[in-house]
Amino acid sequence: MVEEKNTLKLFGKRLRELRAKNRITQEKLAEMIGVEQQQICRIETGGCFTTIDNLKKLSVALKVPIDELFNFCHQKESDALLSELQELLKKASDDQLKLIYRIVNDILK
Repeated sequence: MVEEKNTLKLFGKRLRELRAKNRITQEKLAEMIGVEQQQICRIETGGCFTTIDNLKKLSVALKVPIDELFNFCHQKESDALLSELQELLKKASDDQLKLIYRIVNDILK
């Protein structure tokens, strides 16, 4: 049940990000997909999900493939990101590691 609540909240957060990126209000998005504005609000706050048909409509309205609505990787906790980053760095060549180091060093200065 906790996992389900987290997924609903992640989906809602992602929907809000994509809506904001497209400069669409909750009211406008609701109108575009044929639901009430309160439904968009409930989805964005993790209070409920939506139907498959509405996922298709959201995808069209937000100009993204459906799977992009579920792209939560940028919302992971720091520990999970660090762990994934370590795994990726293990696969890098020496030249790639040096380049990555220079880039990260410049960003964090």
